[in-house]
Amino acid sequence: MTEPRVRPDPAFALLGLYESALPEVYGYLLARCGDRVLAEELTSETFLGAVAACRKSGAPPVNTGWLIGVARHKLADHWRRKAREERGLRLVHEPDAHDPWDTELDALRARQVLGSLGAHHRAVLTLRYVDGLPVGDVAACLGRTVNATEALLTRAKAAFRHSYEEKGGRDE
Repeated sequence: MTEPRVRPDPAFALLGLYESALPEVYGYLLARCGDRVLAEELTSETFLGAVAACRKSGAPPVNTGWLIGVARHKLADHWRRKAREERGLRLVHEPDAHDPWDTELDALRARQVLGSLGAHHRAVLTLRYVDGLPVGDVAACLGRTVNATEALLTRAKAAFRHSYEEKGGRDE
């Protein structure tokens, strides 16, 4: 009589990677959202999502880069949820087509302004300019068409510019 073979849980591959990947995933999220509690929550969601994904047949090999990708999607999902909550509460002013703003940005003020924007604007600006994703990839992360993402990006840049210039001389 042969003993039944037990297949090891593929999620155990994450165990060896956890200690080295955790600070990188958390750091990635914290740098983009600026909120410790949110970054911790999204890091948890990232690893829980990775465990579930590992257990599916045909799962990709687990590495830190893949986990960062999962984290990017968790952050985009968070921003989408938050944008849905905020939608309808604000009217978005359509900016002029001409964009001659060639100003050097103060990093601290830029971070404060980015944090003060709505989730949908923060998401599109972060994915495009902080992560450096092309508009098509930003659209895919946000679940929007390329044209809708380009329009959102234009509005987000205008909102950022307006808020940045408004905070010009004020320290908050």
